Amino acid sequence: MATPHAPADSWAGGNSYEDYVGRWSRLVAPEFLAWLAPPPAGRWLDIGCGTGVLTETALVAAAPTTVVGVDPSEDFLRHAAARVSDPRASFRLGNAQALPVEDGAVDVVVSGLMLNFVPDRTAALREMCRVARHGATVAAYVWDYTGGMQLMRHFWDAAISRDPAAASASEGARFDFCRPGPLRALFAGAGLRDVDVAPIVVPTVFADFDDYWAPFLHASAPAPAYARALGEDDRVALREALRQRLPVRDDGSIPLTARAWAVRGVNGG
Repeated sequence: MATPHAPADSWAGGNSYEDYVGRWSRLVAPEFLAWLAPPPAGRWLDIGCGTGVLTETALVAAAPTTVVGVDPSEDFLRHAAARVSDPRASFRLGNAQALPVEDGAVDVVVSGLMLNFVPDRTAALREMCRVARHGATVAAYVWDYTGGMQLMRHFWDAAISRDPAAASASEGARFDFCRPGPLRALFAGAGLRDVDVAPIVVPTVFADFDDYWAPFLHASAPAPAYARALGEDDRVALREALRQRLPVRDDGSIPLTARAWAVRGVNGG
């Protein structure tokens, strides 16, 4: 079986993201903010805001003065603006490596599930530090692709069992920095101090197998793109291999968990 070409790290739009992992990222965001425990009334910047999950949660849980969401996708920004109507929030088109924000303009810089999609993560961290005032919190979280993000891990384990070459397309292989040691080094290397890393684990319970499998047929992340690139026979075989691998309760639901790694630091040495 020929391994499909490694997919581009991009999203076609907000709806496909919500169906695939957006619904689970909503569970991570409040846990992340509780861990940060930021003071109220700050100026926030949400980099790679996507559909507005973290922006919306910050508005509710952190009492910020303002939150600016930045994302390179116009579709995501439309999705976020339609969902988040709070007047404290605004959304801008922009790139994590060249943020449309002035130096030292914000008190809290956050990024949810974005760093692995940035070509130059060092440049992105430098930008995060540039726009943050001295003493500001700079923080992010990423999925634990190597094992803790079970919905993806089961997919790739099933794919690799049929085609070992699929390992090179998996997020675990391509985003190996999404672990405590490399994350800590990335933040410290950008000049952040008091760097801390912590796990966040949330339940990801699927109603049934179709609820688990359907997003792989239309989302645009690496695993769904891999599934869609397969021939019909290979895709059916992969689906059945997954069906045999996943844990299933008596009611047909599939109980999984998702782990993210959260990392934070203080701007200025």
